[in-house]
Amino acid sequence: MDQARASRRGFLRSVGAAWAFPMVVSGRARGASAPSERIRLGFVGIANQGTNNLKDFLKRPGVEVVALADVDSKHLAAAAAIVEKAGGRPSTSGDYRRLLDDPSLDGVVVSTPDHWHALITTDACLAGKDVYCEKPLSLTIAEGRRMVDVARATNRVVQTGSQQRSDANFRLACELVRGGRLGKIKEVRTILPKVNFAGPAVADSAAPPELDYEFWLGPAPGRPYNAKRVHYLFRFFWDYSGGQMTNFGAHHLDIAQWGLGRDDSGPVEVEATATFNKDGWFEVAETSRIAYTYDDGVKLLCLQGQGKGRSVEFEGERGTIGVWRGGIEASDPEILKAAEGDGRTPLYVSGNHHQNWLDCIKSREKPICDVEIGHRSATVCHLGNIAIRAGRKIAWDPKAEAIVGDDQAAAMLSRPYRTPWKLAEPPAGSTAGSRV
Repeated sequence: MDQARASRRGFLRSVGAAWAFPMVVSGRARGASAPSERIRLGFVGIANQGTNNLKDFLKRPGVEVVALADVDSKHLAAAAAIVEKAGGRPSTSGDYRRLLDDPSLDGVVVSTPDHWHALITTDACLAGKDVYCEKPLSLTIAEGRRMVDVARATNRVVQTGSQQRSDANFRLACELVRGGRLGKIKEVRTILPKVNFAGPAVADSAAPPELDYEFWLGPAPGRPYNAKRVHYLFRFFWDYSGGQMTNFGAHHLDIAQWGLGRDDSGPVEVEATATFNKDGWFEVAETSRIAYTYDDGVKLLCLQGQGKGRSVEFEGERGTIGVWRGGIEASDPEILKAAEGDGRTPLYVSGNHHQNWLDCIKSREKPICDVEIGHRSATVCHLGNIAIRAGRKIAWDPKAEAIVGDDQAAAMLSRPYRTPWKLAEPPAGSTAGSRV
């Protein structure tokens, strides 16, 4: 198993232990109680991370998994077997829209490739379902803003799967930074893993019979099937994802944003350099160095595929704090001993990312990584990739969510959808409106 996958799976185990369709409105959305207060869930995309999510939710008290959807029939059968072993009898479908037709469903867990996140999440919100959407929240910045608008207009609870916010070490680091324990912050550094692409290249071929490849493509551009562009490896092609910049950046840059208190904002300048694999087989950057500047002069440096170190490191006038999955340390151990109110600002506490969403389904409070937060953190990742692809410094207005003075770069804020797919809009009469 490669290091990035092993790290992610191990972290999930440790955190899990610690911590234009018809409107169909669920009973919970109408204000009714679910039978015995059980939360009925459906899952869309149930391989790799989708399987991890499914297994953990099955352990959560009061959860009933009632529906599964996946365009790969082998994945669907394997997931159904997991649920049946746990005592469930889920419905199965190759079309997520059939899952959303179930009026008894309270929530939907979306673990598909990134290019499907916005479509399924907005459709689910309009169908009256709360949503747990894997990170990165979106494929583009415009998609992310639309997801926020639809979630707000429909009063849905949408959790982004950047689960490091539910880890005590990452929270402590951010509480100390926000509380001034390091003094003025000068720089934040993040390290992302190298591309874990499984080569070599293979020729295009017919899609296997178990995969509805046309549906897998969905809104992405049409092209022949290739075994090295689907399932886990979708991450390394621009049509479907943004490489490790969005894959792990949605974790580590999310923590940087949290520590800097920028959950509703972002940087104002971005510049990047990158290298690409010599044969051009996978499209995203193989290594990259991205430098962000915030309006107060704080620098955020993101290194991908370049050396090892702490996942996130905050450097201030009085020292540094480094944090990673499984540990935290400081230049002076005394830095970590601050009490709340004495160099430590208390932040949102979540002991388990999945449980936090379930609790918020009942309370109707915002989850720890609410859709707006997920959108802002994904935006930082997307801006890095835009700077890489543009080959020049990008000026960003985080309030207007606009690239300033560069029409070519600004064109990358959104992407056209392939017919007949169309991203849902907020319901008529709502006050939500897109800024991108």
